[in-house]
Amino acid sequence: MFKNILIPLDGSHLAEAALPAAASLAEKLNAPVTLLHIIEQKAPEAVHHERHLTRPKEAEAYLEDLVKQSFPAGIKANWHVHTAAVKDVAASIVEHALTEFQPDLIVMCTHGRSGFRELLYGSIAQQVVAQGTTPLLLIKPGAVTSATFKLDKILVPLDSGPIHDDSLPATQKLARAYGSNIHLLTVIPTFSTVAGEEAAASTLLPATTSALLDINVENAEEDLQAHLNELKQAGFQVTAEIARGDPTTEIINISEKLKADMIVLTTHRKAGAAAFWARSVAPNVARRSLIPILLIPLKDK
Repeated sequence: MFKNILIPLDGSHLAEAALPAAASLAEKLNAPVTLLHIIEQKAPEAVHHERHLTRPKEAEAYLEDLVKQSFPAGIKANWHVHTAAVKDVAASIVEHALTEFQPDLIVMCTHGRSGFRELLYGSIAQQVVAQGTTPLLLIKPGAVTSATFKLDKILVPLDSGPIHDDSLPATQKLARAYGSNIHLLTVIPTFSTVAGEEAAASTLLPATTSALLDINVENAEEDLQAHLNELKQAGFQVTAEIARGDPTTEIINISEKLKADMIVLTTHRKAGAAAFWARSVAPNVARRSLIPILLIPLKDK
């Protein structure tokens, strides 16, 4: 895991904000990196208020300079420019990831509120996670630099039950490399914060809903204790807690209280892109959090 890192770049300084985290990960994990730029058909003259890279030679020179500037000599870093202009840049990135580079991790920077929403709902994150199994690390502009990127504390929100344990292997890999403390969290809604079908049912069967939520707390306690025992036996520094309330709000609040350096979240893979984020708190957490978010797509069971 994490033996090959892919970094898509559009030529903007905002996108380059992903590089410090990628460089740190490459060094700690001894993983080669590939910088990728896709030439877009009928590209706008500017992207994020900066000149857009539309010529292959210019893009190659740009990526070559970034490799020299951003990565120590000991890191194996390459670059690739897809020179045949494409209509759908996101789809092209996904194709490169799935068929050519087959990375274990994709690192991207979000582009502020509007760009972040476009990233999550419009294309790249949807397709990467919904069509593949590649973890995606999202970095917000200005969140980290080469001097500040660290993983002293990793917050891992877990749903109750083993189906959502997919985030733990990646967490262990990172924690081992960085000497991180791991904090496991399960959020059980209160009666007033249940959502979706559960909310509809709660209005009809309030006593039953409350009882089921209490049972969920008991099950979560057992699941977390099992994870604690396993991780401690493996030599990790780990703590855990159960919170009650709205999952997104609790995850954000606890990440801030802990001063966590990263949140690791699983996401539900769906057959259709439009349904990609269904039943997932990931986009809501990602929109509100200022720290890096590592999205782990749930594998088909």
